[in-house]
Amino acid sequence: MSFFNIAGILVTLAAAFAFINHKLLKLPTTVGLMLLAMLHAVVLLLIDWIVPEAGALAAVETLVGSIDFDQTLMQGMLGYLLFAGALHVDLNDLKQQSAAIVLLATVGVLTTTFIVGGLTYVITGWLGIEVSFIYCLIFGSIVAPTDPIAVLGIVKSLGAPKPLETKIAGESLFNDGVGVVVFIALLGIAGLGHQQGESPEDLVHKDASNHVIDLGEEDLGKQPNVESDAPTVRPDATTDVAQSEGEHSPDVQKHTEKAETTAMDVAKLFALEAGGGLALGFVLGVLAFALMRTIDHYATEILLSLAVVTGGYALAMQLHLSGPLAMVVAGLILGNHGRTLAMSDKTREDLDTFWELVDELLNAVLFVLIGLEVLVLSFKVPYLVAGAMAIPAALLARFLSVGIVLNALKKVTNREFTPHAIKVLTWGGLRGGISVALALSLQEEIHAQQSQYDNIGELVLTMTYVVVAFSILVGGLTMGPMLRRLGLAGQGKVDAH
Repeated sequence: MSFFNIAGILVTLAAAFAFINHKLLKLPTTVGLMLLAMLHAVVLLLIDWIVPEAGALAAVETLVGSIDFDQTLMQGMLGYLLFAGALHVDLNDLKQQSAAIVLLATVGVLTTTFIVGGLTYVITGWLGIEVSFIYCLIFGSIVAPTDPIAVLGIVKSLGAPKPLETKIAGESLFNDGVGVVVFIALLGIAGLGHQQGESPEDLVHKDASNHVIDLGEEDLGKQPNVESDAPTVRPDATTDVAQSEGEHSPDVQKHTEKAETTAMDVAKLFALEAGGGLALGFVLGVLAFALMRTIDHYATEILLSLAVVTGGYALAMQLHLSGPLAMVVAGLILGNHGRTLAMSDKTREDLDTFWELVDELLNAVLFVLIGLEVLVLSFKVPYLVAGAMAIPAALLARFLSVGIVLNALKKVTNREFTPHAIKVLTWGGLRGGISVALALSLQEEIHAQQSQYDNIGELVLTMTYVVVAFSILVGGLTMGPMLRRLGLAGQGKVDAH
């Protein structure tokens, strides 16, 4: 199926679902679109189950099968979405909440990763599903980044305190890039890891890894018992590639050499990907700002902003830097200094309109895609139960990580935060497209290297989707009532920290 046909079908579905939602359901747009897409997929599954000969799933399966979700998001949509989001964040508000945002996007992500990983190891063990601890940590890193797109509109419309809104938006803008780096680092430890010269975006969708990490016998999985009814998904961290030196070429032997991932390797990865991405975003933003100051032509200035995102994201991948963080910084510079010092009133109005349209369109297509991805899930009961149990685990991890950060800041700075901030940040820390994309990339990576262990990819994808669906559908729909009940609605001008 050609790109144009795929785009035509997705945009048409998004428009149809948006119309139905606006006329009948009247839910927040992203929530409504995802719900309708999921219901559409479930209805097709039921029809196919009842009347298999009808072939009701054929067209949709062809569509979903033609789309590389993680590549579409990580290399297509994500840069535009993050830039558009950062473009409308006030830098002064962000500076006031900078300490909380930085800690939530770093310490919070790491804390959530380890808490969810530990709880997942307990959950899967209790269910009789054998999974190495490192893969539980990878699942933790997948659900650690937040995506407030579905809830931020509700927060704004209800007039929640501005500092609280800034924390939600700011954290999500930065923790996407940090979350991807954590994910890649853990993949390296698991033996599916980051090769020198590859960016996280390269690895998220690459076909196969050339290195195998030696974790030691205690961390290696067991061969699955194909005769057993219980799902055994604990993969080996090493692969039987060569039986003797004489059986394989030097190239194959080189690709099977074991490397050791150290704490220094992880630190270098963070410094290169995250720090380099921030620096590149600053350079891109300043360069575009300097060019915009010399002209007053809205079409050219919009084109410059498009070049920053499209060309800048591509450059980040070529330099093996974090494209998401680069786009956030560039968007903040153009949305603040560029807006006030380099744009006329007409340019500001047209630029805002253009990027709001891009943001709405891409989000509509993205949440339709997320809804349709239910077709690729494994509906094995143990996996669904594990996903259901992962929901409270993710909420608990989020509550603890947010509480640790905010309470520590409160003691150090002696400043009060918005009342109930921990509750709102916990419940409003929705998971979205990034989590689904990372789970799909893990499944592809395992399939490429260790096809006999595909079950672990199915398990993580199913658990991730259950957590994402719950957070968007339930969390997104209940944020409004929660803010009203806590007395935070209508306080958009409250000056609280």
